[in-house]
Amino acid sequence: MHKSALSQLIVSMAIFGSVGFFSSRTGLPAIELVFVRCVCAFAILLAAWLLTGSFKRERWDAREALIVIACGVSNLLNWVFLFTAFRLVSVTIAISLYHLAPILALVAGGLIFRDKLGRTAILSLAGCFAGTLLIMGAGGFGHGSSSWRGMACGVLAAFFYAATMLLGRSVRQTSVYATTFIQMAIGLALLLPFVHFDAYEGLARGEWIYAVTTGMVHTGVVYLLFFGSIRRLPSPVVAVFVFVDPAVAILLDIFVDGFKPDGLQSAGILLLFGSLLAAFAFPMRRSRRHGNR
Repeated sequence: MHKSALSQLIVSMAIFGSVGFFSSRTGLPAIELVFVRCVCAFAILLAAWLLTGSFKRERWDAREALIVIACGVSNLLNWVFLFTAFRLVSVTIAISLYHLAPILALVAGGLIFRDKLGRTAILSLAGCFAGTLLIMGAGGFGHGSSSWRGMACGVLAAFFYAATMLLGRSVRQTSVYATTFIQMAIGLALLLPFVHFDAYEGLARGEWIYAVTTGMVHTGVVYLLFFGSIRRLPSPVVAVFVFVDPAVAILLDIFVDGFKPDGLQSAGILLLFGSLLAAFAFPMRRSRRHGNR
């Protein structure tokens, strides 16, 4: 296994795991925060595209360009709903629901790409659904409550994250750099009419630092580390180590921000992530045995 690539993947996921911690300290609504993120990440990713010389090797295709645009729109909606969820519920609950995305992608992949759904996948789906219900709890179904809206936003963020992953599977020719900075440009164009710029006027210096960091580090740097590493690692390894992200997020939420999940929520979190890991760990284990024959 490529140790350097694995280190890059772990670092990128650990950094992204703190995005909820940082976003809660920016003092910005979701749309205004995502706009800052798009501006900063666009600058970094465009610079990387130019400095690496990838622009000289691009092969543009009209059909694929439409897919990249659709991917950018779904990624934008994913971010808006995720940061809205962070403002309405705890990071632990939001990030737990957000990581339904791998299972949603698994189901959609079976329908769209004819990926085979085995017994492990079906059991994982049932476990994720049960875990989600436990995390939401009885109080989560109260219409009009901020917690209900926050959990709904977490599920919607997961849906659009899954859509982003599925659309990304169809991008073959466009480089990672071009794909990502185009996504940022789409985000800027779509958000511009909805941004309330007066939201930036009263920000303290510390809040600006947190906001800019979510763009430059949590998006720009993380994208470069993540996409640079996954090309050199087996898919099962990537799938498992992606869960460094929610692990860091939940640890920060519990030990720094003081979130205390109740018994049902704790059981739901364990069931959700256990089911997600099972969906990838068991296929990986089978592939290893097969490879040793």
